[in-house]
Amino acid sequence: MRGAFLVWVIAVMTLHASPTMAQNREKVKVIFEQALPNVQGKKMVAVTVSYPAGAKSLSHRHAVSAFIYAYVLSGTVRSQVDDQPAKVYHVGEFFYEVPGSHHRISQNASNKEPASLLAVFVVDAKDAPLTAPDKGTGSQ
Repeated sequence: MRGAFLVWVIAVMTLHASPTMAQNREKVKVIFEQALPNVQGKKMVAVTVSYPAGAKSLSHRHAVSAFIYAYVLSGTVRSQVDDQPAKVYHVGEFFYEVPGSHHRISQNASNKEPASLLAVFVVDAKDAPLTAPDKGTGSQ
C-alpha cells in the first residue's frame, strides 16, 4: 500500500513538473525553407523562436555549415555566442553566428514579458539537424 502511494505521489509530481519545465523553454517554428537556386547545395531556413517570460534555450550548436542571422521581433533577448560577452538585444536589433559557433546563452531577458526572434539560416542542404543541444544538457 505504501509503495503504491509513493508511485502515485511521484506520478503526480511528474505531471505537475512537466508543464512548468515546458514553459521555461523556447518554442521553435519553421516558417520558410527553400533551396537557393543560385547557390548549389545550399538552402535558406527561417524560424521563429518564441520565449515565454523567463524562458531559455539550452546551450547549443547549429549545423556545421550554418550562417545565422537573428532579428529580435518582440521583447528582449540575451545572447552569448562563443567567448564574446553576453549581450541583451531589443526589438529591431540583430546578431549573427558564423559557421561552427557555440551559442552559450539564448534566453528571454525578461521574467515578466515574452520575447521572440526570427532566425534565418543559410546552410548546406544536407545538414541536419539545424540545432543540437550540448552534450549533458538534455534534449530540445
